[in-house]
Amino acid sequence: MEFIKKDQNSAEDRSNAPIFYGGKVEGRGIVGGGKSSYFNFNQVTFYNGSKNYFHVHTSDQILFGLSGKGYVVNETEKIEMEAGDTALIPAGEKHWHGAQDGQDFSHISLTHPDSKTTVYPD
Repeated sequence: MEFIKKDQNSAEDRSNAPIFYGGKVEGRGIVGGGKSSYFNFNQVTFYNGSKNYFHVHTSDQILFGLSGKGYVVNETEKIEMEAGDTALIPAGEKHWHGAQDGQDFSHISLTHPDSKTTVYPD
């Protein structure tokens, strides 16, 4: 067993990654880097309305809201998310997620370690 304290892994500024736009985004890898054959488990925090572009993953993605107010959006729905809400995004579904304008939003992202992401910038 491995136990990971809540702030054991440092948050990294990911604002310049090609998937994000609109402001500061931090990511904190919690379980990844080959530690699990089945899961990548990350915390992502979108500050003041920052978001990601439409994208798809080759695995399912589960988002679990931790704090603030955000959105999860596919090609037909725009759903508000907040702490305690969960979104299950099937593999191959085009979607985006991020903070509502003027808000911060933090969520957990769960994907498969071999999942690939394709980004569709504006």
